[in-house]
Amino acid sequence: MIVILYLSVAVIAIAFAVLVYFLSQTLRSAQKTMDDVASTLEDVQVQMKGLNQESTELLHRTNQLADDIQSKSQSLNSVFDAIHGFGESLNTVNTTVQRVTSSVEQSGEQNSEKVAQAVQWGHAAIDLLQRWRKSSPKA
Repeated sequence: MIVILYLSVAVIAIAFAVLVYFLSQTLRSAQKTMDDVASTLEDVQVQMKGLNQESTELLHRTNQLADDIQSKSQSLNSVFDAIHGFGESLNTVNTTVQRVTSSVEQSGEQNSEKVAQAVQWGHAAIDLLQRWRKSSPKA
């Protein structure tokens, strides 16, 4: 019976040694995987640092561009104000021309009878002049 007990202890010891061996292999593999993950994370950190710097530079350039656009937009405001003033002046000139045209038209209508009478008197005067020339002795 003692032999069986020693054999049992030996089998348990061998089984424990095999278990420890495979467990150490698994832990070494896990350690290698964790080292690879740590290396990958370090690479990601380096890339993120570069990406952060590039994003900061891009944001700075975007802000400069926005400031430049704002200043140019403000300088164009004076041009648009001048164009607006020119449009108002042109509208005023147009209104004045319309009033003058209307005034000329009204005075033409009011004086049309007088002009007609003047034309008739002119024809009558020309007719009388021609008759007087015909009746006067030729010398």
